[in-house]
Amino acid sequence: MSTEAAQPASGRESPQLFGHPTGLFVLFFAEMWERFSYYGMRALLVLYIIKGFLSYDDEQAYLVYGAYTSLVYATPFIGGMLADKLLGERKAVILGGILMAAGHLLMTVESALPFYGALALLIVGNGFFKPNISTMVGSLYPEGGKGRDAGFTLFYIGINLGAAMSPLLCGYVGEVYGWHYGFGLATIGMLVGLAIFVVPAGITRLLILGTAVISGLTMVGLNLDQVIYSLGPNVVVAGALVVAGVIAFMAIGKGGLPEWAGQPKDPAKLKRKVLGPLNAEWAVYLGAFAVVPLIALLVQYHTVAGWTLSIFGIIALGYLVIEAARSKKIERERMQVVLVLMFFSMLFWAFFEQAGSSINLFTDRNVDRVMETASVDESMVGTTIDVAVTQELTGRTMGDKMITMTHVDEWREAGTETVKWPVSTDDVGMGTAGPEVATSAFQAANPIYILFFGLAFSALWTILGRRNMEPSTPVKFGLGIGQLGLGFIALWYGASVCDARGMVGMSWLLLAYLLITTGELCLSPVGLSMVTKLAPKRIVSMVMGAWFLATAFSNYLAALIAMFTGVSHGGDGDAALPPPIETVSTYADVFMPIGLTAIASAVVVFVMSPFLKKWMHEGVVMDEEAA
Repeated sequence: MSTEAAQPASGRESPQLFGHPTGLFVLFFAEMWERFSYYGMRALLVLYIIKGFLSYDDEQAYLVYGAYTSLVYATPFIGGMLADKLLGERKAVILGGILMAAGHLLMTVESALPFYGALALLIVGNGFFKPNISTMVGSLYPEGGKGRDAGFTLFYIGINLGAAMSPLLCGYVGEVYGWHYGFGLATIGMLVGLAIFVVPAGITRLLILGTAVISGLTMVGLNLDQVIYSLGPNVVVAGALVVAGVIAFMAIGKGGLPEWAGQPKDPAKLKRKVLGPLNAEWAVYLGAFAVVPLIALLVQYHTVAGWTLSIFGIIALGYLVIEAARSKKIERERMQVVLVLMFFSMLFWAFFEQAGSSINLFTDRNVDRVMETASVDESMVGTTIDVAVTQELTGRTMGDKMITMTHVDEWREAGTETVKWPVSTDDVGMGTAGPEVATSAFQAANPIYILFFGLAFSALWTILGRRNMEPSTPVKFGLGIGQLGLGFIALWYGASVCDARGMVGMSWLLLAYLLITTGELCLSPVGLSMVTKLAPKRIVSMVMGAWFLATAFSNYLAALIAMFTGVSHGGDGDAALPPPIETVSTYADVFMPIGLTAIASAVVVFVMSPFLKKWMHEGVVMDEEAA
């Protein structure tokens, strides 16, 4: 094995555009489309489990969602290890993309067996895709280079551009036209991301620009008849997508992703026979598909998934502790920083991931999403009028029946657009018509904020770095967790000042997402960059996988936290859900402790930051130390 083949790609030259390697923009779009597919399903998943063919209650839905999202982040540990030891990052990403595309396609089948099989394919595929594409980004930058944090922030914008598109396309289409159509769009997105990674550069340029323009026009076209709350975000995301497509088109014209990026460290290992004529490479491919039924069972039986995750986590943590203990002083102390911040990252994501579960259902049931264009006045009292079927009806009495979201969903499923409403004095001021923002659309708030503020944060770190004023990574973590806590305090306060029906203004939800997002920008891209900088090069993909494994624990913990907001689906007559005035306090009583815990954790990180910064040994290059 040659010395050059064994070295990480970070020491090699790469064409540049705007101060960043051109390969970054290829990885940007590949990850963008993969995140489009993932978050397209995430925006719909809990709603689909409750309102679709499964008809689960809140707690059952949270547990399935938690098992899925936790395993999604657990498998990258194995995917990273296999890439490190055998496949290389490039082959691992391609395998992951194929598995995930198959999973999204299978989600279009509305039956229990295909449903759990689809989730399993997505889990295994993500294990190969997620850690290795992030590692490839780090490999494009020279070790110790100051542009790495900014580069990861740009990459993070790509992640969130895909995450912003998916609720506005997959979520909207799924809620309005049918769940399977939304999942079908996610399938197309994954296939585009995979194609970008494997086809020749000339086709890649056309594919990136063409899909950017088509997707942008579709987002705007679907919402031309909507109010600014719906049309505005679509225009913003569509514009950002087209601009990113033009920049990527330019970058790939200057060189694109270098051929050496993500190649196996020892290609000869791939050809070794492991079982008869079967070589090691094909053994991995077949094994990846063979494990899918087992993963499907773990998702379906989520208690087993929890125990499996715990055992898996203990083994992984033990391995990293042993690796740190046998390392030299600087490597050991750097690994200690990774492990400490991994814990606080786990706490951050346990709270953050309420967005897909408890905050999602809070939005569906208790956030006022209707822009009334007509309302009941006193002259209508005592008459019967046609009223549009929207969330505006929840919490109101129709004759002798209290209307909840269950009734609204049943009317919509039956294709009922208006109902005959007997007007009473209590109905004066009630909206009778007007557009309603889809629940899943609010899942785009976080990534849209990142599109607005991501570049600003990237520039801020660069400017402060040039003046030697940039906060250390631990301080950024503290800032991130603290702002997350303030976001949940905003949700709690909004719920505390709800109206008489128990409905909360959209402004409180949007403020909460803003604070959660600025916190995320301080923590998440910096965390990815930190792993590639501090982890020993011999196990960098494995440590990246462990970083995502910590996020797996977060997602399982997030499901357990969300269960405290679970609302009973029983009730009198045909009403399955209670009215919003009875559910709003359930959410508020959980959001406040989350906020206070996050703020207290931020204080702890600030106190520890001087020690953690010292252990990072910034500016020391490991190859020089080894020499």
